[in-house]
Amino acid sequence: MRQEHGRSLIEIIGVLAIGAVMSVATIAMYGQIRTTQIRTVATAELEQIVKDVKLLTGARGTYEGVSVEYLVKAGALKSTRSPLGGEDWSVNPSFDGASFSINLTELSADECAYFSTKQPTWANAILINGYEIDESQHCFSTNTNQISFIVE
Repeated sequence: MRQEHGRSLIEIIGVLAIGAVMSVATIAMYGQIRTTQIRTVATAELEQIVKDVKLLTGARGTYEGVSVEYLVKAGALKSTRSPLGGEDWSVNPSFDGASFSINLTELSADECAYFSTKQPTWANAILINGYEIDESQHCFSTNTNQISFIVE
């Protein structure tokens, strides 16, 4: 009796199917890890901006005059590039100079929801599309969300 060597077509298709499932799972996991990493880096950059603003304006006792351009000229920011979202972002003092806000625009619904559930310790308040965080969800389903972090 002759002995056959090799694999059947069914075994090869099974191995390829298992490989395909593992590849799809890996790609999905990579996307999730990348999104988490981007948010972590953005949160760290925002915290550093808050520290830099407090350091630069601490001697004056007021946040008047603070802006993205001011932070770039002072060396606190490398460029005017937004940490997250669209390029139209800002750092603005309040009318009385006692606080300032970091305003991010063109955020996705997921990014908006992330910041609405996890208020950073360095922010005294968060405004989502003009509303303070409360029990209701104020994020839009489109990439037009705006978040303002208020720091005193």
